[in-house]
Amino acid sequence: MAGSVTYLITGGAGFIGSHLSDVLLGAGQRVLSIDDLSTGRLANIAHLLGRPDFHFAQAPIADKVVLDRLASQADVIVHLAAAVGVQLIVEHPVHTIETNVGGTEAVLRAAHTYRARVLIASTSEVYGKGSKVPFAEEDDVLLGATSKSRWGYAASKMIDEFLALAYHREKGTPVTVARFFNTVGPRQTGQYGMVVPRLMRQALRGEPLTVFGDGTQRRCFCDVRDVVQAVVGLAHHPGAVGRVFNVGSEEEISINDLAARVKAAAGSKSAITHVPYETAYAPGFEDMARRVPDISRVKALLGWTPRRTLDETLAAVRDHERGMLA
Repeated sequence: MAGSVTYLITGGAGFIGSHLSDVLLGAGQRVLSIDDLSTGRLANIAHLLGRPDFHFAQAPIADKVVLDRLASQADVIVHLAAAVGVQLIVEHPVHTIETNVGGTEAVLRAAHTYRARVLIASTSEVYGKGSKVPFAEEDDVLLGATSKSRWGYAASKMIDEFLALAYHREKGTPVTVARFFNTVGPRQTGQYGMVVPRLMRQALRGEPLTVFGDGTQRRCFCDVRDVVQAVVGLAHHPGAVGRVFNVGSEEEISINDLAARVKAAAGSKSAITHVPYETAYAPGFEDMARRVPDISRVKALLGWTPRRTLDETLAAVRDHERGMLA
């Protein structure tokens, strides 16, 4: 990063947003942060408050006055604010759709007004029930029925992507879309179903580790510290404008094996139990057997690949959760 750049991070008190702030400030950049603290936590950025190069506004993205004031000062906007976590998505579908679509529209409008570069955070959920693995950015997608609220989340993030790319094509707004795959690490909350912090907290407390479904579903977990490096690179590279990029790990693990790794990291003797999806979420809940990214596009552009192993990430989560429980 050449010279000082001012960033606006929406969802800045969240898990990813707070880590991104750390990296940017460490590189000598100025950070503006907005978060309504619905899922973000002030504790995530407490160590940054009071710095002259960091400013935090507690407000929703829907607050046009606050968003406009912050966006007018920004060179780059990283839009991370969204409804997150499977449990929240299933239980509050209206909030999910309105937050995701309305928030992204507001951010894109502000970015266009002030000619800011903007990165929109999307999700691997947009691939839906696709069975072609690994998932590549130009693949077709397969969603479930509209009666299943999970797919409302996936559809809302697809609309975010369509809208972002439309702003680029029609209005010339410099937009990049990053699709995150199961980002994990310290500061992530297990409150809304995030599997790693939930399992780690259970293991440290000596409680049974609850695996939803039969545990054979496979995912790829990427350390947040690696993810934010990709975000910074994509937010600056001219070759990323108008394009979509998968960001995640290619290393698969079943949730059963993940639970065993969490137990080992925590030194726990807790039992591993299974909870049916209909008990954990809702009757008729649908999940995917595998979710693996093809990261060749981001690798070709930035030379980016994840550097931290899952065991390193689990150790960092363990240490953070121990501090939270102390």
